[in-house]
Amino acid sequence: MAETSADTLVTHNTEELNCGTAKDDGGVSHTQKGIPLSRKLCYAIGGAPYQMTANAKGFFMQIFLLDVVQMDAFYVSLILFMGRAWDAISDPLVGYVVSKSSRTRIGKLIPWLVFTMPFGVLTYIMLWFTPKDTMSPAFSFTWYFTMCCLFDTFMSCYHVPYSSLNMFLGGDQKDRDSATGYRMGVEMFGTLAGAAIQGQIVGVYHAKKAQACSQMNLTGDLLPNQTLPLTDTLQNTRRAYVIAAVILGALYFLCCLVLFLGVKEQLAPLSTLDRIRIPYLTGMKMVVKHSPYVRLVFGFLFASLAFQMAQGNFALFCTHAAGLGAYFQHLVLILLTAATLSVPLWQTLLVKLGKKTTIFIGLSVYVPTLVIIASVQSNLPVYIIMSILAGSSLASLYLLPWSMLPDVVDDFKIKNPNSKDLEPIFYSCYVFFNKFGGGLSVGISTMALHFAGYKPGACRHNASVITTLRVLFAPVPIVLLLVGMVMFYFYPINEARRLQIKEELRKATTGENDLTVNDARL
Repeated sequence: MAETSADTLVTHNTEELNCGTAKDDGGVSHTQKGIPLSRKLCYAIGGAPYQMTANAKGFFMQIFLLDVVQMDAFYVSLILFMGRAWDAISDPLVGYVVSKSSRTRIGKLIPWLVFTMPFGVLTYIMLWFTPKDTMSPAFSFTWYFTMCCLFDTFMSCYHVPYSSLNMFLGGDQKDRDSATGYRMGVEMFGTLAGAAIQGQIVGVYHAKKAQACSQMNLTGDLLPNQTLPLTDTLQNTRRAYVIAAVILGALYFLCCLVLFLGVKEQLAPLSTLDRIRIPYLTGMKMVVKHSPYVRLVFGFLFASLAFQMAQGNFALFCTHAAGLGAYFQHLVLILLTAATLSVPLWQTLLVKLGKKTTIFIGLSVYVPTLVIIASVQSNLPVYIIMSILAGSSLASLYLLPWSMLPDVVDDFKIKNPNSKDLEPIFYSCYVFFNKFGGGLSVGISTMALHFAGYKPGACRHNASVITTLRVLFAPVPIVLLLVGMVMFYFYPINEARRLQIKEELRKATTGENDLTVNDARL
């Protein structure tokens, strides 16, 4: 009899200790143990599609529409700005719809990634496809604007739930920071892979055009704003863009498959992964009134705007202002390789110095880099060195703000314990400002080139176009970056506050577990 009672007591105690590890009917685990390495890696791999496609668009979309499709700069500016504006607007909407969705047998967030992936792959390929050799301005604008909006919508349905998934991997702040480090390492590798695939496939044909323009210039046959005739080289260039898109689309599919097979959603402290209970506008007001979030978002916005403006004009700057059109794809590859290799460095500094200090160090490197690149012409060794430094700074922008966002969400939870399951709104608004900044940068850049007299497909441009490219590549991004750094300076969550949040979350989680055990006993 005593033996049976002892066995019963042991069983009861074991059930109490493991009450947070069982799965509910939604297929979501409640464990708060550390995150296994395999789950971190699978989660990280899932972030590669967004970065591969976004950076391929960021580096090559402008020059593709201007010099390959040969669309007027005014229409290009409309597509790039309005497409990004739509992309930005769709993120908060997708975030709210995701918050309102119910859990399924495979979770709440993961189904969004899986079921929108095929449409994202298809529209990405169509985005780089040229339907006809010669298109009317109206048809060309309609085709590329439609494909751009469709792809961005499906990518939002993938990236917003994926970003929110960081809060539902299990573990504590340290575990999530580690998972974010793995994610950013893989994402930087994704940008490298995207630029390498796209750049090396299409760069050969851009180099041939640059060589043809150079030969015409040497013979004295080249006039300002003169374009090359429609040749087989242009047709091959268009075909190369489609081939690159198909390869990136296949990688998109494989990464999504790895994420689906390797990651299971875990309940986070003070979250239920259930349908959001409050109206959309109420939730948005609560999010945007949270002071640490606002300062972090605007710091990220201006810093991202600076990087994206320089990135979007890099190909045109190298081609038309620096005289290195035959090498820009290699410089992009060097820049992104340096960014990928720099992620562990910033992760180490993040742990030793804190997130706020590290982001100031990382962003500061970018300013002298832009100044030197804009001041030097046709000096490949200098450009290689500056591309390495720019890539290193870019890695800090990728890693630090995304590592700081979970701290802001945790701070909000502590201050608003009754407002649960708002994580998708936090992440979607964060992505919104990043994309809006990108759309604003490329829209303003291309419109400025239009008014400066940029002629699509031209081998040689007038002095006002070259001056505009120089201004857009260095002075404007530097000013924007300095504004972003001021915003980060006033960001209130330092290391002391972060440790305090961690302790408060631990107490809140322990209290919830105690209530769960008491309810079970009753």
